[in-house]
Amino acid sequence: MAKNFLLNLLFPKFCFNCQKEGTYLCLDCEAVLDINRFHKPFSDQHLNDLYWAVDYQKPLIRKLIHSFKHKPFIKELSKSLSLLIINHFQLIEKKPDFSDFVLIPVPLDQKTLRRRGFNQAQELSQQLSLTWNIPSLNDYLIKIKKTFLQSQLAKQERLGNIRNAFLVKNQEKIKNKKILLVDDIFATGATMKECAYILKKAGAQQVIGLVIARD
Repeated sequence: MAKNFLLNLLFPKFCFNCQKEGTYLCLDCEAVLDINRFHKPFSDQHLNDLYWAVDYQKPLIRKLIHSFKHKPFIKELSKSLSLLIINHFQLIEKKPDFSDFVLIPVPLDQKTLRRRGFNQAQELSQQLSLTWNIPSLNDYLIKIKKTFLQSQLAKQERLGNIRNAFLVKNQEKIKNKKILLVDDIFATGATMKECAYILKKAGAQQVIGLVIARD
């Protein structure tokens, strides 16, 4: 507690939108984001469904996510951003039961992880794990090759860029699991679909995507 008090004193937080002191996203500005109150079913060959909290085209969301995963790499934004996902599930009418699921974050390659200092998907997954009291399996899905930034590639290039980039360790522990696959953004979905394919290949029973925002 004393450490947190000192950090807040020396490095106070300000809302990214209105500059109110105390948090990176105040309640008033969160309300402006218009959290998705409905679930639109999604189905892909390997990804069974997808939940997202907000629209990525909103300038404030873009700013928050960019500051989370790019410089200044504000790790603590995971709390505010994961809360958007949690609030989405509180708002939708038909609430799914994830009590028998496990969380798995989309992994980073080692070079990117060292540069950033943390995996943003893993930070989100750990926050969701604390709230929902389900396990976050952080080292079961790994990235085995460096890829180009997906955001800088065309749709077809993204598919080739990410192919064969992931591997499941301890496959026997993935078999028959129901998985919530966590990431920050769903754009073309190439990364998440490839991860879902690898998890299904390892024996996962079901893979559902969870993201902050959909582009």
